[in-house]
Amino acid sequence: MANRTAIAPVLAKVIGPGKPIAFEAFDGSSAGPADAESRILVRDPRALNCVATAPSDLGLARAYVSGYMDLEGDMYTTLEMLAAETVGSLSWADRLGVLRDLGPGILRPVAPPPEEVHPGPWWGLRHSVSRDSRAISHHYDVSNKFYEWLLGPSMAYTCAVYPHDGASLEEAQEEKVDLVCRKLDLQPGQRLLDVGCGWGTMVVHAAKHYGVRVVGVTLSRQQAEYAQKQIAELGLSDLAEVRHDDYRNVTETGFDAVSSIGLTEHIGAKNLAGYVRFLASKLRPHGRLLNHCITRAVTSAPARPGGFINRYVFPDGELEGAGTIISAIQDNGFEVRHEENFREHYARTCTAWGANLEAHWDEAVREVGEGRARVWRLYLAGSRLGFTQRRIELHQVLAVKSVDGVSGMPLERLEFPRRR
Repeated sequence: MANRTAIAPVLAKVIGPGKPIAFEAFDGSSAGPADAESRILVRDPRALNCVATAPSDLGLARAYVSGYMDLEGDMYTTLEMLAAETVGSLSWADRLGVLRDLGPGILRPVAPPPEEVHPGPWWGLRHSVSRDSRAISHHYDVSNKFYEWLLGPSMAYTCAVYPHDGASLEEAQEEKVDLVCRKLDLQPGQRLLDVGCGWGTMVVHAAKHYGVRVVGVTLSRQQAEYAQKQIAELGLSDLAEVRHDDYRNVTETGFDAVSSIGLTEHIGAKNLAGYVRFLASKLRPHGRLLNHCITRAVTSAPARPGGFINRYVFPDGELEGAGTIISAIQDNGFEVRHEENFREHYARTCTAWGANLEAHWDEAVREVGEGRARVWRLYLAGSRLGFTQRRIELHQVLAVKSVDGVSGMPLERLEFPRRR
């Protein structure tokens, strides 16, 4: 690569003036405030190739995950500045100037790090059972020990619900699963189907505290093994069961309630109506559904299938707007009765997970490798930013399987107070 000028000042120009970010580059150059708390370190020329040849956040991710670039200081604060509208807003003349300064060699693609996947036809039919299993395994079958460090004792990998400002992550995760139980109006002896049950947090809570018979299903083998062991150790085997299987293989019907916590993101827009109809077919008349999932902030916003999240975090993941999800629910066997957005709670949850990761950084690197640990550091900070800035949201939708206009719901306004 031809280095016709110092690298760091060029990068500072691309980022834009006035940003409290310092730059250091492999050529010994530096730029920006010397006392800046956020620093971008370009350790390898290939970092420039990554950023120049990949769109949007994918290039930055490749450079960071590969170790060609480091972001020092608070990751969230740095990403917040990099996400500003003024970043990269160069005229075409200025862009050509950057190319002349850095040389045409930066347009030469480099191989992405091994942590990046590129789902394609060779994975099978999109959202088939086999392909979904492969996608889920990529994200979840990493290491249960890693997830214990990251998520904490609850092993709940979805948005927590903070009951008060000073609540801990564990208190908030307990409140989340209990709120789901309350919304579903679970009673002793009832039957609950928990699709995409993860490590069994909801399954265990509903069985232990509500006396409900629960079937949970997950496509992750490691999750299922963890949940099965926990159920046995807690003496809940007569009430709770977790299967390593696809939810579509559940044959039982007549459940009193269905909880879908963090699964809808993996379903896909084309399959959403069929998914809701399937859940309706599992319920008795007047049975309840609680759907909890990440959504786009704007229903009409276009999907971005080739970005960082799709390649590094959730292959084949698809976010829909809350309106799209509610429409699918009410058009396919349900009456929607309650809805709320926990966006700010998820930002706080990501903050807590990020703190857990930093507290166990060395162990995490030894367990899953530095590249994957870097993926998670970037993912958690980016997700926190997305929820904070309302680029994404988290919605809970409560619906009931009404029959002939009869919902079985109480006449009183729904408030879901704690029972214990």
